[in-house]
Amino acid sequence: MMWRMRCRSRTICLSLAFITIFLHLLLAFVSLPIYHQPCDPPLLPRTHILRDLAHTDYTSMGIRHPAEPLTDTRQIDYSDKGASKDAKGHVQTLSDVGLSVTERTYTSMDTPVNVGRYGINQAEPVESGLSKLELLFDHPLYNMPSPPIPEGDWLLKVKPQIKASEKSSQMWVSASQEGYEDTQWNSNSTSHPPWLRFHLGISRWQLYPHRDPNMEQLTQQLATHPIVSAVQKSGGTQLKLVMSFPNYGQAMFKPMKQERDEETNYNLYYFSDFERHNAEIAAFHLDRILGYRRVPPVVGRLVDVVKEIKDVTTDRKLARTFFTSPVGNLCFYGQCSYYCSTEHAVCGRPRDLEASLAVMLPDLSLAVRRSWRSPWRRSYSRSKLAKWETEPDYCSTVTKTAPYNKGTRLVDFIDMAILDFLMSNMDRHHYETFEKFGNNTFLLHLDNGRAFGRHSKDEPSILVPLEQCCRIRRSTWLRLRLLSLPQYRLSDVMRESLSHDPLHSVAPLLSEPHLTALDRRLKTVLETVSRCQKRHGGDDEVFYDDMANLKDMVTPAG
Repeated sequence: MMWRMRCRSRTICLSLAFITIFLHLLLAFVSLPIYHQPCDPPLLPRTHILRDLAHTDYTSMGIRHPAEPLTDTRQIDYSDKGASKDAKGHVQTLSDVGLSVTERTYTSMDTPVNVGRYGINQAEPVESGLSKLELLFDHPLYNMPSPPIPEGDWLLKVKPQIKASEKSSQMWVSASQEGYEDTQWNSNSTSHPPWLRFHLGISRWQLYPHRDPNMEQLTQQLATHPIVSAVQKSGGTQLKLVMSFPNYGQAMFKPMKQERDEETNYNLYYFSDFERHNAEIAAFHLDRILGYRRVPPVVGRLVDVVKEIKDVTTDRKLARTFFTSPVGNLCFYGQCSYYCSTEHAVCGRPRDLEASLAVMLPDLSLAVRRSWRSPWRRSYSRSKLAKWETEPDYCSTVTKTAPYNKGTRLVDFIDMAILDFLMSNMDRHHYETFEKFGNNTFLLHLDNGRAFGRHSKDEPSILVPLEQCCRIRRSTWLRLRLLSLPQYRLSDVMRESLSHDPLHSVAPLLSEPHLTALDRRLKTVLETVSRCQKRHGGDDEVFYDDMANLKDMVTPAG
């Protein structure tokens, strides 16, 4: 009996052993293909490569007078710092913006730009989680390589470090004025308020760099910092105030004069139009989107007419113009050439007033600016025409005259004309430059309050400089083409950019018809360039080749 039980137990154990061995062999057979699969890393998304390009260090490379202004390379806390030096990503990206680096050939208006995997021919951008505006500012055309900025190309300089024994006499210490902060500034950038950092960041080619870490803090202070003084700005035709802040910063104040959805009266001449606060704000955003960076930063703000203007003003002429309207709103009108009367008063609701605040440029005693009469200035007459309106070959006269006969002044002016056409600004009678840089510098795009007056009508005469001269920067043209594509559509990125302004919470700063007009006018600009290419039989006479030296920086991929 015992022997039979032992035999059965042995049989059961052997069966279980065979079953176990079989299951292990089966598991190994099934798992074998999995172990032989390659473990290649996933491809980097588009945005990683773009960021590699944006942060590549190009300080050892040379480039001709850049279309993309030079970036801040000074060793200060708020400078724009690079990170990656991925040469492979650099080559790939440059070959994807529509230029052949070795042959120096560029696509024409009638030939689609080939940007490969980065999608200039694609309907939608690669999925990355970034917004259209972020994708635009990550694009290679907004992150062009540039050399370090020479010391002489900074508008202002910080004094060199001084000895401790001299510090008390050379350090700037604020006077004890009511409302102002007790501050001490020295050569260390950490002691500088945002407006001073902005002033120190101005260079020969731009007001601020593309990736400016100071911009957020600067605009935030414009929108929220207490106002300790408000006085009228002398000169000009309409009411403007200079607002002062506790950290000694100042801003140009332009009040709301017109509702967002209102259009300028068709019976008014351009020189009789209102200056609009939202036009100043939108001009700053559009200028930045075009890659110019020649408009001083502007933000919208709700201002308390009593606490932030009437109670803090020391301007007696302004103070005398305050009154209460029949419905209880506090109003004022100041003194100026146009629209400064009780009939055109600026009124709060009942005390809150929308306005634009633009950071002031450095004082003229520190940075002299030169005013230039525009060659395409309008006659400012109800009956006379300007010379350029009657002479089709007027540009040939301009290009024989300094400073338009050499350098970049002509294409700088046409950049400004494109900006003005897009926002329908007919009031560009003069422009300014910083005198320190002579004729070899950018143009300041100031006083944009008469822009965005009409969305239902375009003004082709604003684009006459481009039409007559048939000359444009290649980098400007490529960025304009980029903004015409669905994934970077100008109206979409403009809408997104303006949504970051504090006044967007009150109402969108530009109505949808104005945004639609931007796309329509952009198409007109590109069509004008296309006609110029056909008229001149090629690109060489049309494009100022500010990207030519890129061929010396890289070798083509593959």
